[in-house]
Amino acid sequence: MRILLVEDDPALSLGVARALQREGWHVDTLGDGAAASAEGLIDQYDLAVLDLGLPRRDGMEVLRTWRGRGAHLPVLILSARDELSDRLQGLDGGADDYLVKPFDVPELVARIRALQRRAAGRIDDRLVLGELELDVRHRELRYRGQRVHLSPREQALTELLMARAGRVVPKEHIVSTLSSWETDFSENSVEVYIHRLRKRFADLGVVIRTVRGFGYLMEIEAAAPEAPPA
Repeated sequence: MRILLVEDDPALSLGVARALQREGWHVDTLGDGAAASAEGLIDQYDLAVLDLGLPRRDGMEVLRTWRGRGAHLPVLILSARDELSDRLQGLDGGADDYLVKPFDVPELVARIRALQRRAAGRIDDRLVLGELELDVRHRELRYRGQRVHLSPREQALTELLMARAGRVVPKEHIVSTLSSWETDFSENSVEVYIHRLRKRFADLGVVIRTVRGFGYLMEIEAAAPEAPPA
């Protein structure tokens, strides 16, 4: 998951970013509202954590700009404004959640996970495809209860494909998502990791199909048709 953190306090921004990165999420940070309002910026992210007291442009104005442009991603407001009227204004203004400063990092992480589940239509932190089960929170993939060992990037790519099982995931989206692991990740790198996952999943009941010109699609492997009676 790619997260945009908009927070003007450098120490707080660094601490929150590091905490979210430890969860395996890619985090970009900005320190002012004008930069956060740039055309097309928010379309690159899956979730935003937004402060309200920002320089150059208030966080509520930023939020209204995002929603006015049709951005539907979950937005969690992180603010020292703790009056009931402030919280109501934030939620009624388009935010999906509101957390008052000071806060505990585990609560912030839990709220982000809840927003992630809600956006994906899930009720828990598991992704299930056939007999494969991915525990997103603990980063464990299991097949029939047995652990399937993956590298960190293989795990991230598997989560990306399983979360959109049955739908095509564009190659450029995979590149932008996994580029958080290293800056030179390319479309050729995607092909290498897709090849590795195909080998790992060869006997696990799922397949990764190439949709030429678009990307990749992960789905349950179709059962072979029964032979007709003699």
